[in-house]
Amino acid sequence: MRNTNKILSASLATMLIIGAAGCGGSDDSAKAGGIYYLNNKPEIAESMKALAKEYTEETGVAFNVQTAASGTYQQSLKSELSKNQPPTLFQVLGQVGLDTWKDYAGDMSDTEIYKQLNDPKLALKSDDDSEVLAVPVVTETYGIIYRKDLLQKYFDMSGASVTSVEEIDNFNTLKTVAEEIQGNKDALGLKGAFASMGFDPSTMWRWSIHLANIPLANEFEKDSITKQPATIHGTYLKQFKNISDLYIQNTTVKATELSGKTMDDALSDINSGEAVFFQNGSWAWPDLVSGGLEAEQVGVLPIYTGVPDEENQGIATGSETFWCVNKQASEESQKATKDFLKWLITSDKGRETWSKTMGFTTPFKTFTGEYATDNPIVQAANDYNEAGKQNVPWAFLYIPTEDWKTNLGNSLLEYAQGTGDWNAVKNSFVDGWASEYEIAQSNK
Repeated sequence: MRNTNKILSASLATMLIIGAAGCGGSDDSAKAGGIYYLNNKPEIAESMKALAKEYTEETGVAFNVQTAASGTYQQSLKSELSKNQPPTLFQVLGQVGLDTWKDYAGDMSDTEIYKQLNDPKLALKSDDDSEVLAVPVVTETYGIIYRKDLLQKYFDMSGASVTSVEEIDNFNTLKTVAEEIQGNKDALGLKGAFASMGFDPSTMWRWSIHLANIPLANEFEKDSITKQPATIHGTYLKQFKNISDLYIQNTTVKATELSGKTMDDALSDINSGEAVFFQNGSWAWPDLVSGGLEAEQVGVLPIYTGVPDEENQGIATGSETFWCVNKQASEESQKATKDFLKWLITSDKGRETWSKTMGFTTPFKTFTGEYATDNPIVQAANDYNEAGKQNVPWAFLYIPTEDWKTNLGNSLLEYAQGTGDWNAVKNSFVDGWASEYEIAQSNK
């Protein structure tokens, strides 16, 4: 998720791509008890069409795929669902997306794709929890990526207060390590402890979405929030300030330079060995490989902020995009769609295409052995999970509007530069949520 739209779309698509794989168009497929999939990922349009064609050849089931162009999925979905023969399979963006389209989402409790989830809690349910209405398409994870080789140089340094990564399991220890690295950066051959956390649009989302997610997730857990709230309290803003200050004060550049720093700058910091830590996620692994890093050089820490009991915290893990089976399609088409999803995650061809050709990290138990990911960032998250640590959920899926993210990011930038104070960040975070929620509701 290089930004909030990265997993949803790609700039490669400039028009609606229509692929009629199998027999006939969407109407024919649905009438015949076939499958019509409205896909929201332009980057896999051709691969998805090819897979649909192979599925038709193997099973005889008509399978039509249409892919919405970048940034047009919601409009396309609204249009297609209003037709006489609508998509039998479509995607929603988290709980907020499901709330918009729940009248079309059928129960998936009996599907293999739900039963095979590694973490059933990732699925989205009806208000009374009696039905499973959406199942995650892929799994992604993010935290504080670190260079094992560079962190070891610090551990080996005379006078280091911390001597192993196992000791870094809370904010205070992370702070000690970061500040000692920063204070000895010349001796260690570094420019800073953290790769630059810039405020350029290519990287602003690391602040206003991913970092902001940590206090949001903690607040939602404390208050047992499972649906988008109309207001928030900012319960963990102090801890949000802790980690923000740590990033700003212990990076490769001066705070006044962060406004223009890009994702490419941050990648250069970590790939070139000028920084030890780099907040990012599993989607960054190809960029790290391109920069010359190998799996054994890369580890991941949770984003510690100073909340109680954070020693039991794991990595932020979740999914933005979820599959729904359209309950307004014919019963035959609903069954055909569920059968395809089972085939996708259990057959050799389906698993090979999904995990290798399309390159997805999946949330299903069936992707083991040769179908398991070799991404060390994902593996680190799995290791924390297996050790009994609790994943941090993706509370940012409840963010009411894009403007909330933008306003929060701008307030953080002013704070980092010294032209604004933390109260402005608090106002953007708490008051901004309430006002943006009202705007979002009024626009429905």
